[in-house]
Amino acid sequence: MDTPTLLALLRRLAHARPGRNTLDLPGDLSPQEAIRAVRAAVKALEPAPAVQAPPRQSTAAMRAHIDGASRGNPGPAGIGVLFLGPDGAVVERLCRGIGTATNNVAEYTALLLALERAIALGVTELEVYSDSELLVRQLLGRYQVKHPALRPLFAVARERIAGLRHFGIHHVPRELNAEADALANRGIDEAAQAAGRGTPPLAAEDAG
Repeated sequence: MDTPTLLALLRRLAHARPGRNTLDLPGDLSPQEAIRAVRAAVKALEPAPAVQAPPRQSTAAMRAHIDGASRGNPGPAGIGVLFLGPDGAVVERLCRGIGTATNNVAEYTALLLALERAIALGVTELEVYSDSELLVRQLLGRYQVKHPALRPLFAVARERIAGLRHFGIHHVPRELNAEADALANRGIDEAAQAAGRGTPPLAAEDAG
């Protein structure tokens, strides 16, 4: 019902006279028209239901699969980080060549990159998954950090972890960390390609 028609009906209905449990309608207004006018007025005046925007995926909590690779140990090394949201969807993939390093240094460097990027994204709760038993057990306090090359990396990691509300680290089999491993090897390959072109290696970052 258009607005002018509804308004005209309501004006006619306004001339109705109340009786005892009855409503005396004007002679030119039928009960059916009166009911239609009331229903149309209710529909027009009733507020529309609020439309809720779809919930945005929070970055406060996130999961990171990390890996470091070294071809030669020490040799050309790379790191890979795979960030997953609470729903398991890929948020970001990172890979980078880090020059010549041992496998353990590469593993720690991957952890540092994951922590650095998580803090930049505003993450407050982070669960890290790594196939390096040494890294995981050292972070959990089960192994001592004896190698002098790892001590400063461990110290920086602990400092960054302290800035998070929650941090967990877990050991997973290599086959469950395959994408992070592929990213670490991609970092080595891209660094080698960049060096072959005579340009400095760059970090490769892909949005998920």
